[in-house]
Amino acid sequence: MVRQRKVAISQHKHANNNETNSSSGGSDTADTSRAFKLLSIWKTGVGFFCLVVAIYVGVLGYLETRVNTPFDDEKAVQETGLMVPDRYWGTYRPGVYFGLKSREPRSPVFGLMWYELGAAHKGIRHWCEQSDNLPTYGWQRHNGFTFGEQHISDPPHQIITSFIKTMGGEHGGHWTARINVTTTNKKPTTVGIIWYGALDESLGPAAPHSRLWVESGALLGHTPQLQNFRVNFVPHTGKVLHTSYSEAVAPGLHLLKEKFYSLLKPSKERYGRLGQLAVLEADPKLTEKGVFANFVPIQMIVETPFILDVVYTTEDLPTPPLKEDEYTKVLEEKKKSFDEEFEENFKLLKKGYSDEDVNIARAAMSNMIGGVGYFYGAGRVQSQYTREPVPYWRAPLYTAVPSRSFFPRGFLWDEGFHGLLIGRWSPEIQLDIAAHWLDLINVEGWIPREQILGVEALARVPKEFVVQSNAAANPPMLLLQLAGLLRARPQLFQHGRYRHLLDRMFPRLQAWYQWFQTTQKGEVPTSYRWRGREDDGLQLNPKTLTSGLDDYPRASHPSDIERHVDLRCWMYAAADAMATIAEVLQRDTSKFEATRDQLGDEALLNELHWSHHTQTYADYGLHTDGVKLVRQQPKAPNESPKVVRSVTVPPKPRFVTSAFGYVSLFPMLLMVLKPDSDKLGKILEDLDKPELLWSPFGLRSLSKASPLYMRRNTEHDPAYWRGQVWLNVNFLALRALRHYAAAGPHATRARDLHARLRDALVGNVLSEYKRTGYLWEQYSAEDGRGSGCKPFTGWTALIVLIMADEY
Repeated sequence: MVRQRKVAISQHKHANNNETNSSSGGSDTADTSRAFKLLSIWKTGVGFFCLVVAIYVGVLGYLETRVNTPFDDEKAVQETGLMVPDRYWGTYRPGVYFGLKSREPRSPVFGLMWYELGAAHKGIRHWCEQSDNLPTYGWQRHNGFTFGEQHISDPPHQIITSFIKTMGGEHGGHWTARINVTTTNKKPTTVGIIWYGALDESLGPAAPHSRLWVESGALLGHTPQLQNFRVNFVPHTGKVLHTSYSEAVAPGLHLLKEKFYSLLKPSKERYGRLGQLAVLEADPKLTEKGVFANFVPIQMIVETPFILDVVYTTEDLPTPPLKEDEYTKVLEEKKKSFDEEFEENFKLLKKGYSDEDVNIARAAMSNMIGGVGYFYGAGRVQSQYTREPVPYWRAPLYTAVPSRSFFPRGFLWDEGFHGLLIGRWSPEIQLDIAAHWLDLINVEGWIPREQILGVEALARVPKEFVVQSNAAANPPMLLLQLAGLLRARPQLFQHGRYRHLLDRMFPRLQAWYQWFQTTQKGEVPTSYRWRGREDDGLQLNPKTLTSGLDDYPRASHPSDIERHVDLRCWMYAAADAMATIAEVLQRDTSKFEATRDQLGDEALLNELHWSHHTQTYADYGLHTDGVKLVRQQPKAPNESPKVVRSVTVPPKPRFVTSAFGYVSLFPMLLMVLKPDSDKLGKILEDLDKPELLWSPFGLRSLSKASPLYMRRNTEHDPAYWRGQVWLNVNFLALRALRHYAAAGPHATRARDLHARLRDALVGNVLSEYKRTGYLWEQYSAEDGRGSGCKPFTGWTALIVLIMADEY
């Protein structure tokens, strides 16, 4: 019994132990389950976080690359290089006084330098420089295809440079360049003439595929595109006193003159009255292994009068190039043919202009055509998603330039005006230029507004203007230009190569147009705002470079509430242009027409931009007229005092009515207003007031009544668009006045204003050319004198169309 009881107790304890163990095991399982769930949630959270980070980094990386990713569609330019033989060689280096190259990225370049012996202080002429202070220079005739003739005045010397191309063969044909040097006083002088060949080292080393060297007095070369070529020198008037040459290594095209200087050494011989000459010696760098010449200058010391023919030939073309008397004969024939074609196009003699005035018009147009360059390289761009500027893709650009001396590169809105004149002379050149610009569009639909391609272009641009922001627009004048050509010459686009070109352009034009609509919209529906305005505290009124009107007064304090009337009008005109292009291509026009009609609604326009107080159109923004420049006391003993802006009256949201000027005219300039609009009548009335915009020399950019009229914007920035007369906007005014003169209650006043404005502009531009030898960037509204840079044969050359009454 006792034993049984012990067993029973033992069994009971065992059961209790099992029960305890069982309870303990259940608790452990639950804890493990909870831990597993927590771990799973944590892992899921971490995974999700990593995924979000990865997506964010991926999206950010994608956004970073968009700014320099090309637009993904068929390129507009398909015929390049030797596929366009009649424009393969040309004067495509507008930044030098005389130079030739081909439309190839790796083209050899040729050019002229000169200097007067005994006048070392004048230096060597090479790049077109404002500081050279030449009385005049520029093309007198240039057809954009086969020949050109240029006059350069560098007292006591008169230099005529010309070229003629001989077509044929598989490598771009032959050409002859002539340099004719005389003196104004007919007395012989001694001049150093340098003709050089060079290879662009920024595109990679010259050897082994490209070479330059001298043999038997000729410049020889080889490139993969041209194969073997030869440049002979044929002097046939005057004396050659000495010749020397060098084969050298230059660091780049932008330093050719400096390299030339370094190669000049005093000669060991004496040359009569000239004494010792500076002659060219070999470059010691060529003794290094694997180093080949990329720069070959040939110097001739000559006595004037002197004529030199530089004759370029290739091996594949048996036709001999032109030289000496034959060249002279062909040049005269081409000049006569050019003059006849110019008169047929513009009919200026028929309109009663004098021979002298027609010569100026011919020079204006020739300088526009002769200012067309071929550039290749990659600009620098930046977006809000890139920490540092990044390179754009390498690309070619065939474009006219505003000024050979000051702006020898491409500008987007300038090119819109250039094409109006170029297209009147050659639609083929105009369309090719437009196509090259459109091939620079990125995947966002953005085109950088300033193109700085190649080392020569980069060397002439201030550092602060090199990087282009993808938030920055520029007026879409190129769109208006293309639509204008379609309206004027629709037969060109009915079929054939121009039709195919326009088809390739259209997706790019559409992307560009949509980029404007997406990125430049304002906060209020149907309003638009130029991006890129920054208040650094130093400017009297922060610039709006993107508008093309630079320092034209806007709202004093940049903000997101701004509404810019000129941009709104540009978008109306852009929608109208897109509708025209789409219609010619038989595409859907409805969305463009809908936008055009909405932006053309005068009631909406007036609601956003019409000031009932001043009865003018105006920008809107955070503004005060109570601003002035003051000199700030330095904070440290060695610190220079700064001139900064002082605000005496706080800004508030309002119309910028004190800045009456070009911007106020845009509803008329771009013909947004209907011919019977009362607002149009008020604009025309104000246009005719001398105390506002009217001057004897054209419409001034800002009213004399404006508080910022001709005021400096900073200590170092003189007035730019604050009163001067600009030809491009005056051209738009004439075009609009011609339009409004056709019908409506204001037709008589518009017709009268058109006639008087045209006469004022033509009279002053021609008068200033006769006085100074140049077309200018802008003209004073006070005395008509040219100002800014010169020569400015960009949109100022539109004077030819104004003389011809062609808009």
